[in-house]
Amino acid sequence: MFYSKLKNSVFLLALILPFYAHHAQADINVFACEPEWAALTRALGGDHVTVTSATTALQDPHYIQARPSLIAKIRRADLLVCTGADLEVGWLPLLLRKSGNNAVQLGQASHFVAANYVGLLQKPAVLDRSLGDIHAAGNPHFHLDPERLLKVAVALVGTLAQVDPANQSHYEENLATFNQQWRQAIQDWQQRGESLRGKRIVVSHNNWIYLATWLGLTQVATLEPTPGVPPTSTHLSKVLTQLKHDPADMLLYASYQNEKPVRWLTEKTGIPLVTLSLSPSEDETLIDWFDQLINQLLSVTG
Repeated sequence: MFYSKLKNSVFLLALILPFYAHHAQADINVFACEPEWAALTRALGGDHVTVTSATTALQDPHYIQARPSLIAKIRRADLLVCTGADLEVGWLPLLLRKSGNNAVQLGQASHFVAANYVGLLQKPAVLDRSLGDIHAAGNPHFHLDPERLLKVAVALVGTLAQVDPANQSHYEENLATFNQQWRQAIQDWQQRGESLRGKRIVVSHNNWIYLATWLGLTQVATLEPTPGVPPTSTHLSKVLTQLKHDPADMLLYASYQNEKPVRWLTEKTGIPLVTLSLSPSEDETLIDWFDQLINQLLSVTG
């Protein structure tokens, strides 16, 4: 009797395990290059996506190591979501080449490049490496413009539906919810941020241009003499002289950047220093992250 029941149980397990295994693997595995795209994909994909971010908010997305763990993750990916515009040019091609995953290679439907769906600012008139770390397509930090980010969301849902057509309605419903919440948040940020319009800013690296343009901030100086090149003492002295004649309201720099130059300058000038996170942390939604950016800027200006 016991063996008969055991045999029946084994038979039932043989029937139901493939069902559970199929559903356990039903999620789309998404490899996001930056935390903002990981957060956006989670918001749009919900329970149907499992997302890994190659970088964190405390890393410079231009420069990361193509670690074996990242190669393994991209090898298992069904969809790749990255910024593009040469932001990841120093490490993503190596990851893709070593992964052997044909589905997410450049040009494939599962290789999503956010920059393809928005217009970019600061396209260089001349491409010359002596000018520093310039991007031929334009400034790649467009996720700091909430209107551009929404355009990316619409395009990303189309790609999710293409990769996983069975859940298209789910992705479209999530987009409708995200669009409503994001639009409401934009209206709130614009109202609260009205007092920021016209404020003058100094930046460590030129990664705040989209945020500045959207809020109406005026960028008067950059600490890097050329993009991606650390400031020299000579250049910092020139900026200090400029600011004595043409003061600024705040100095912005990303939390992953070297704080020594900005702290030196704020001590010399008294300009308030604002340390901002260029991307959301792992446990932050996009709305929470952007709301924090606005709060930090407002805390300086009063």
